[in-house]
Amino acid sequence: MASEKPFLSVVVPVFNEELTIEKMYERVKKALEEDALTFEIIIVNDGSYDSTVEKVKRLCSIDNRVKLVSFSRNFGHQIAISAGLDKSRGQVVVIIDADLQDPPELIPKMIKMWENGCEVVYAVRKKRKGDSFFKRFTAALFYRTLRILSPVEIPLDAGDFRLLDRKVVDVLKRMRERSRFVRGMVSWIGFRQGKIEYVREKRIAGETKYPLRKMISFAIDGILSFSNLPLRLSSAFGFIAAVISFILLLYGIWIKVFYPSKTIPGWTSLFVVILFFSGIQLVCIGILGEYVGRAYEECKKRPLYIVDEEVNFD
Repeated sequence: MASEKPFLSVVVPVFNEELTIEKMYERVKKALEEDALTFEIIIVNDGSYDSTVEKVKRLCSIDNRVKLVSFSRNFGHQIAISAGLDKSRGQVVVIIDADLQDPPELIPKMIKMWENGCEVVYAVRKKRKGDSFFKRFTAALFYRTLRILSPVEIPLDAGDFRLLDRKVVDVLKRMRERSRFVRGMVSWIGFRQGKIEYVREKRIAGETKYPLRKMISFAIDGILSFSNLPLRLSSAFGFIAAVISFILLLYGIWIKVFYPSKTIPGWTSLFVVILFFSGIQLVCIGILGEYVGRAYEECKKRPLYIVDEEVNFD
């Protein structure tokens, strides 16, 4: 890689971060200036309805290295990251959230790994402060389930906090699928990847933007975007159900022929069989529906996002 310091783009997706945005700016600026880096900070407003936009505009007015991309509505965290990558100009790009759970002070270390040849540097959480046992457990379960299901090796316990070389960003910009799972997309692209471990801090203020409902939706996107194993499992369920039904059919004929006196009509066995096969059918149809729904969204070819306003872009 280059011997001199690269120009760096820092992409920050935000949604209702009025309590954290100024502190995030100060810490990012301090960390990068201490390392003598030239940089831009691209803040992507994902439809905030608090005073986040006003505070970002104030930062833009005092520092032209801060740039604002504001969406017309909420399009989602992963799409906000993609918009920041689309607008970035740096030789390297770092993705970081505004809640400061991921420390900006790690960025210079990431740059050094890039200078040593890594084209992707992802941060692995070796400890998560402030997260409940339920969130830690479900996060660990998700990453390990995804690793089993997906043919792409996605790093365990690594979020979106990472550094990307420009050629990685250019490839990501050509990938326009709507159900986006950026960390999986980066793993799929390949190139030389390295990791850096850190302790994830508590949010400095505000509330998490990933409640249980969004976490479940995010997990489904990740699994369905990088694995067709659920479809294969639905086929397996159908085959198993067919085998069981054939065995029951043979059993029924055998009883009817050799033990006609025992063929007393009963609703219990009928109820159990109907419930079992109906359940399998509904599960399989549901899995098919998820994939078909995603194919339908892709076919409409709508833009990933709509920009309402930009500030400090040439």
